[in-house]
Amino acid sequence: AALRRTDVILEVGPGTGNLTVKMLEKVKKVIACEIDPRLVGELQKRVQGTCLANKLEIKVGDILKTDLPFFDACVANLPYQISSPFVFKLLLHRPFFRCAILMFQREFALRLVAKPGTKLYCRLSINTQLLARVDHLMKVGKNNFRPPPKVESSVVRIEPKNPPPPINFQEWDGLVRIAFVRKNKTLSAAFKSSAVEQLLDHNYRIHCSLNNTVKKIQTVLKDTGYSEKRARSMDIDDFIRLLHGFNSEGIHFS
Repeated sequence: AALRRTDVILEVGPGTGNLTVKMLEKVKKVIACEIDPRLVGELQKRVQGTCLANKLEIKVGDILKTDLPFFDACVANLPYQISSPFVFKLLLHRPFFRCAILMFQREFALRLVAKPGTKLYCRLSINTQLLARVDHLMKVGKNNFRPPPKVESSVVRIEPKNPPPPINFQEWDGLVRIAFVRKNKTLSAAFKSSAVEQLLDHNYRIHCSLNNTVKKIQTVLKDTGYSEKRARSMDIDDFIRLLHGFNSEGIHFS
């Protein structure tokens, strides 16, 4: 994490504070967010009466329902069940932070860094990589934990792109969601579903008060050259071009 003396660190799920104490020795402040009141008590006891106590701030509650404070870096061994919503909460947080060093379940970590054309490449991969640079740092075997969990883990570094790409994220996610529902289908087939046509027709009427969306969708797919492409093999630039193609014809996804 390359922590600095002046850093404010956000830690989610500090548990009994093994990582917290190590960080408190190196930084200006650690804001630890913990949902379990018993663990909060353990953590407070651990630093009570030491020179580290005044550098620790504990927030009690669910991090997904809490406004994130200002911080320079996030370093955490996350509760794995909140991995996906927490990553996007982080990436849409302002002001920008320097980086996040997070431990995830191995397969989730590999999805974050997956490239177009690979088996694990999915909506999570492309959405994360649109907003951040993601690096897989190391594997952490289950025997490093007491008691050992059933899954392997990995540590990942996430560095937000600053400035972010000039894209309406709701529009972007609406497009990517449709493309990845069946990522092995051609886009021409994915956009022929009646639910997709109704959604886009509704949005099109709002934006243009016109009909005939079905033809327009297929025309945009052909004109941009993506009609026979499959989401699994398309990268960020492909989806940006496709989104611009749709938007310029008045077709919207949010």
